[in-house]
Amino acid sequence: MDKDYVCEDWGTQTDWTQFKVTVPLEQLDDTSAVMSMVSNYLQIEDYSDIDLKTCYGDLIDESILNADKTIASVSVYLPADSGTADTVHFLKERFAALNIDAKISISGVCEEDWANSWKAYYKPIEIGEKMVIVPAWEKYDAPEGKLVVRMDPGMAFGTGSHETTRLVIGLLEKYVRGGERVLDVGCGSGILAICAAKLGAKECKAYDIDPVAVKVARENIKDSGLDNVTCDVSDLLRGVDSRHGGYDVICANIVADIIIRMTPDIGAYMNEGAVILASGIISERAADVIECFEKYGLRVIEKAEENGWCALVVGK
Repeated sequence: MDKDYVCEDWGTQTDWTQFKVTVPLEQLDDTSAVMSMVSNYLQIEDYSDIDLKTCYGDLIDESILNADKTIASVSVYLPADSGTADTVHFLKERFAALNIDAKISISGVCEEDWANSWKAYYKPIEIGEKMVIVPAWEKYDAPEGKLVVRMDPGMAFGTGSHETTRLVIGLLEKYVRGGERVLDVGCGSGILAICAAKLGAKECKAYDIDPVAVKVARENIKDSGLDNVTCDVSDLLRGVDSRHGGYDVICANIVADIIIRMTPDIGAYMNEGAVILASGIISERAADVIECFEKYGLRVIEKAEENGWCALVVGK
């Protein structure tokens, strides 16, 4: 690991500090785990699985198609006054302990730049057989038979581009047949609840611990013109509305450890025949999550995987 880190000359007053770590691709998972100790919100650049010129490559920026696929980077953003030196020291210690060949760079980011610069890389994405996720600002003519979900994720997770989100949306197409009550725990941008509603769910309740995510999700719900989707703040299942009975489909696109934490309580929110669509699980942790589900009387019905990520369909 390099002894020094790169600090760009910011020049003007900034609101946030970006900590970007670049590593060999094979060390991405461990790097993401370390960076999640600094912030729960990660920006991951991994272009190793993108070879889309034969399918829908015209929807992907050329710079991404031509990017170096042997390396990856993970970024977090912290308030500018949060203590840059302490954060760098912590990261260097962790990476050294794990023998991760990390190159750390830090730079200042203005709020407006951060909120908008990523938009250049967010293009329409076809998922499953029916869904197309389209940036709210893009003009798009939907092919016949496609369901369009327009999203502006802002600073919340959920553009549809990440494997974990794509896996759940594909499963929603299969398990939402019309008339279901759907619960989305850790909803981010609200994308899964909106997709469920578009697929015919009767009622969708979305929750996130982050008030910023809830604000973003509410705006996306409003812009979608849906009156059967709501979003509120909750800490996992604490605060989830169960006054009108349980749910038929429960989405939990979070991470393995958080899914394990909520498993002892989730059965109480499931109607007869309900399924949990659990995602955000790296394949190496799937066995741990499955073991926990089985411990509490739940069984895995189906398992879907993509690029090292796993999603589980779980029933009572």
